[in-house]
Amino acid sequence: MPASKRDHLLATAERLFYEQGFHATGIDRIVAAAGVVRMTLYNHFASKEALVAAVLQARHERFVASLDAATADAPPGQATRALVEAHGRWLEHSSQHGCIMVKAMGEFAEHSAEVHALAISAKRDLLARIEAAVARDGLDHHADLARRLFVVLEGSNTAVVLLGMQPALSDTRAVVDALLNAARSVSS
Repeated sequence: MPASKRDHLLATAERLFYEQGFHATGIDRIVAAAGVVRMTLYNHFASKEALVAAVLQARHERFVASLDAATADAPPGQATRALVEAHGRWLEHSSQHGCIMVKAMGEFAEHSAEVHALAISAKRDLLARIEAAVARDGLDHHADLARRLFVVLEGSNTAVVLLGMQPALSDTRAVVDALLNAARSVSS
């Protein structure tokens, strides 16, 4: 089958997994929503677990590409803020109901070491990008800064669901600004 069928299955599965949960979404639901037969799915993915892993990997690749593009285009000293803004745009457009990686960690901690590890790896990858942005901004001598920024961004994933998009993003920016201003004032 052409790659477009695979991509369509990935997009459909991602939407359903995100909206309904991984375990609550069966293969029959995915193939019906995608308008394909079960064999088409299994021609592209050996199992539901393989489909979940592919969904998480594809989503993470899109997410980090958006972060990388934002930091690459950031003016000197603004890489961290650019990353935070890119994270906010991601929440607005792709993650209004919380983080799919956190959902995967919760659902697969006891069911699939591979899927759970993939989600953990995605979070470590985000932390590494924050560390790189902090270093690019010349603030890497603040050992805990990147970790604290990571905690703020991760908190914003949940805050969006509870507080709403704009209050969560506004509060995230305010906390990030306070952390960056404090780090810069110590550096001066």
